[in-house]
Amino acid sequence: MNKDVSGGLVYEFQPHQIICLEHDNTRLYAEVIEFVSSRQMCWVRSMILVTLEDSQEPLAVGSSEHLSLYDLRSGPDLLWPASLLRLALDIEVIPLLVRLDDPDVNLENDPDARQ
Repeated sequence: MNKDVSGGLVYEFQPHQIICLEHDNTRLYAEVIEFVSSRQMCWVRSMILVTLEDSQEPLAVGSSEHLSLYDLRSGPDLLWPASLLRLALDIEVIPLLVRLDDPDVNLENDPDARQ
């Protein structure tokens, strides 16, 4: 871990780790391509955008009710400050990946989600 400019600790992510960018009831899961330690930035490849519909409750790990999944695997790579990211837990990502590849699950195909 390194110290961030703001004084907090920033985790040095490794390639192939799955990370999460979280805001309210929305989570973006992505795979780390490269960690740029000199700038404390992560080059990531988007995988899944998950939103919890019509609820004031925070997005619960492992819950699958009222979730909207957006498949972003063919979307662009991103560069994000490492201080905004956290490692994703396997118990939260694996069920989402299974649902992503399930032909019976309706995925959202909103083109705006890819921008």
